[in-house]
Amino acid sequence: MKKRWPSLLGGSAAGFANGLFGGGGGMVFIPILSRWGSLSQRKLYATCVGVIFPVCLVSAAVYVFQGGVSLWTAVPYLTGGFLGGWLGGKLYGKVSTKLLKWLFAGFLFYAGVKYLL
Repeated sequence: MKKRWPSLLGGSAAGFANGLFGGGGGMVFIPILSRWGSLSQRKLYATCVGVIFPVCLVSAAVYVFQGGVSLWTAVPYLTGGFLGGWLGGKLYGKVSTKLLKWLFAGFLFYAGVKYLL
């Protein structure tokens, strides 16, 4: 049986990042799953989404119970997010993994620069 400690520690780190920053757990999960998992690149991204979804639900529940969420403000973003998620899911398997890596890296770079400014 594989050691579970790396997975538990990685999941804890991703959950902590997600809860602390209001997102970003996927940025932690991708390197963890690629290092300790034996998944193909496509399954890596899909698994990351499948794992981060419940983590985001937990973080969102904590924010809602603490009064930190304006649901009416969130509705347009949720609508757009559902549409974007649906479109991204439909494109799954049709975009090259090389392009996915570059898009992901570009997004991380852009987000990092925006956070610093």
